[in-house]
Amino acid sequence: MEDYSALTSPMDATATLWHLAKADATLLKTLTLTGAEPVLPSSFLIGTAAQASIAAATLAASQLWQLRNNRSQRASVDMRHAAVEFRSERYIEVDGKPAPDLWDAIAGNYQTRDRRWVRLHTNFPVHRDGMLELLNCAHDRPSVQKALLAWNASDIEDAANERGLLATMMRSREEWRSHGQGEAVATMAPFTIEKTGDAPPRSLTPSARPLGNIRVLDLTRVIAGPVCGRTLAAHGAEVMRITAQHLPSMAPLAIDNGRGKLSAFLDLRTPQGQGNLAKLVRQSDVFVQGYRPGTIASRGFSPEDLVKLRPGIVTASLSAYGNRGPWAHRRGFDSLVQMATGINAEEADAAGTDAPKALPCQALDHAAGFILSFAIMIALHRRATIGGSWHVTTSLAQAGRWIENLGRLEDGFNCADIDRSDIADLLQITPSGFGRLTAVKPSGILEKSPAFWNKPSMPLGSNPPRWT
Repeated sequence: MEDYSALTSPMDATATLWHLAKADATLLKTLTLTGAEPVLPSSFLIGTAAQASIAAATLAASQLWQLRNNRSQRASVDMRHAAVEFRSERYIEVDGKPAPDLWDAIAGNYQTRDRRWVRLHTNFPVHRDGMLELLNCAHDRPSVQKALLAWNASDIEDAANERGLLATMMRSREEWRSHGQGEAVATMAPFTIEKTGDAPPRSLTPSARPLGNIRVLDLTRVIAGPVCGRTLAAHGAEVMRITAQHLPSMAPLAIDNGRGKLSAFLDLRTPQGQGNLAKLVRQSDVFVQGYRPGTIASRGFSPEDLVKLRPGIVTASLSAYGNRGPWAHRRGFDSLVQMATGINAEEADAAGTDAPKALPCQALDHAAGFILSFAIMIALHRRATIGGSWHVTTSLAQAGRWIENLGRLEDGFNCADIDRSDIADLLQITPSGFGRLTAVKPSGILEKSPAFWNKPSMPLGSNPPRWT
């Protein structure tokens, strides 16, 4: 039976992250958290996860501002606002029109021959076309379901992975914990911050913004990594998103997470692209990447390579399942990690259904993104005070385990969902390269250095790949 009494408070959840980072505990006294669970319909403490991860990032920004200006300030996060920011991509509008649906027509859950459930992720054309070829069927749900009834769930999962495609079997929590990757994730903290080289302290000069004059290269896609970069930009960093014309993207996510960023194209398959990226690295403070473990290293940009290019750099690596274990190199997205790790099964059990039940937002993505930004700012503080180069890691699976460990709500589904009509006070309208953009405001509030984006969201590749 689930223990519904062992619930972690938002302040304790924030303090846990703060203490793991060995940060100054006195800053926790400057934090105010408002609101209470449940705020979104779920048996998991999604509001707490949102509030705590955003609060940790907000406090880390405050700590940098204090270091720069020798003054303290108050910080606050409201749970309802944090929960809305945890699914910010749902609420964007361009010129008063909602963004197109994120999901491909055949993405989602299906039953297999052995009466188990499997989830397909086909939002990128290469994954969609590969899955249709593997299943030898048409691009519609009835055809896909018929084809999957010829497969056992574990077999289609393995076959898809061998082809670089995305299909994941729903596991119970017990099955995941006994799985090799589940055992590996169980040994991982929500994040790591490790020193990767020696370098003299790089002091921070006074600035109105916590991350003023900090340059960040953002080599991430979809939600988690881009949320990290968006958060750093909200606190004043100059963030350049690096992608390539040949890589797929999802328009609503690019719009929502492009706020505050420059955006440039570089083809890292070519020597010219790699050389241009190396030039950018030599003038950067932070390098964030979300490729599968080992992929960016094969292009010459491992943490060790980056330290040689730029001693004192803070590097950050985001993955689906963690950087060790049998699935360390496996592709994954939030919805698939929820499926693999038992979260969908636990949520379904709490809701009284046999079919997989997803969380009410991409909580693993957003939690990982805010935790990554928090850990990066802690590393920047260390760089400024004691010197060194630093490497930060986290994964969607680690974020999911952290959320699970917060506890469960017995009456979590007795909560109305948050509709767009309920959140007018949490939205702002700004110009963008796509039109008039309506989007969620930052929920982490700092009284003296408020978070905001000083650059509009622009189409990918709008800027040249150079720092100005």
